Amino acid sequence: MSSSPPQKRIGLPWPELNDGLVYKDVVSSSESELTTLSDFYSTKYKSSAPLLGWIQRIQNGQIQIDGEVVKDPNTLLRSGSKLVYHRLPWKEPDTPYSLDILYEDDDLIALNKPSGLQVLPGGLFQQRTLLTQLQWCFGKQNSSTGSPESHPVPVHRLGRGTSGILLCAKTKLAKTKLAAYFAEGTSLVGSGNLDQECGTGRKISKIYRALADGIVEEDEVVIRQPIGVIQYPGVAKGLYVASPEGKPTLSKLYVLERDRQRNCTLVKVEIQSGRPHQIRIHLAYIGHPLVGDPLYIAGGQPKCLDPDFVDASPLAKDGGYQRPSQAVPGDCGYHLHAHQVELPNLLDTRKVVKIVAPLPPILHTSSEAEEKKLFLLQVKLN
Repeated sequence: MSSSPPQKRIGLPWPELNDGLVYKDVVSSSESELTTLSDFYSTKYKSSAPLLGWIQRIQNGQIQIDGEVVKDPNTLLRSGSKLVYHRLPWKEPDTPYSLDILYEDDDLIALNKPSGLQVLPGGLFQQRTLLTQLQWCFGKQNSSTGSPESHPVPVHRLGRGTSGILLCAKTKLAKTKLAAYFAEGTSLVGSGNLDQECGTGRKISKIYRALADGIVEEDEVVIRQPIGVIQYPGVAKGLYVASPEGKPTLSKLYVLERDRQRNCTLVKVEIQSGRPHQIRIHLAYIGHPLVGDPLYIAGGQPKCLDPDFVDASPLAKDGGYQRPSQAVPGDCGYHLHAHQVELPNLLDTRKVVKIVAPLPPILHTSSEAEEKKLFLLQVKLN
């Protein structure tokens, strides 16, 4: 069973400012031992702001202890105290909001995510995310129909700069099954017993298109380079890179078209495992990073890697970090598209759901582009 053309489009414009954030904590007995208010926040939420930033927030009156605003950073905490921090609303970077529905049934919805839209909240993007659009669009529908069901939720991620198919579960059962499907391929790679052919033994198949720098001479390339994490300025949880000490991965690349004039190669990539930024890292590892990738270079490493580097950017108005001066994973500019997904129908596993997302113009082969022109011409003439 194949997906039908987009049935409808969802998406609501973003307000100029988001709603800010509220962090709620209860001080434990271990945290209360001679711990000051500023030390508590700068330790527990160090990825949000440095010590000086938290002191600024406290002095601004943004933190309450047991319902009372406290402006002294050196206030000692007591076990059981309730803390509330209000992060002031801010304007998030410009972000697309419109989403096409590629497929929908009782359990599953597949969206065509545009490049530039983050899937889940993080960093500068707390409201302008795909998850927020799901909450707004489907939460509004449910409230109008009186349905107690919650909004659909993403069951995997795509990088902010990656476009294409994103699967979302509409029920708890679907969420459990889809999560198991995605985990299955990664576990098969980790077991070492996987056949070299991608997709073997896994229930879900994911195919991407990408534009790689340089000319890939081999028609097919299997990439098994492990992916690990290193410390990197501006990325609190660390940056994923090609690393011999990393976790097992498997990607298979197929050349679709070589453009020697522009010195780039259009490729199809099928992935068995699902490590973060896997395709970007794997293509960079073999010497063909994605065209326009601001972060990864040949070898699967970041362009700027200095472990002693300290970003001296001034703090934001609310005491938080400014955007890092060096490239980070969420930066866009590369060309990567989740083009096709196949998986069993969640209600009848004997049937297969095939979902295809329309390709951006730059990722069409010459013959596909010509066919599209002829088709549009015929439509115009008719």
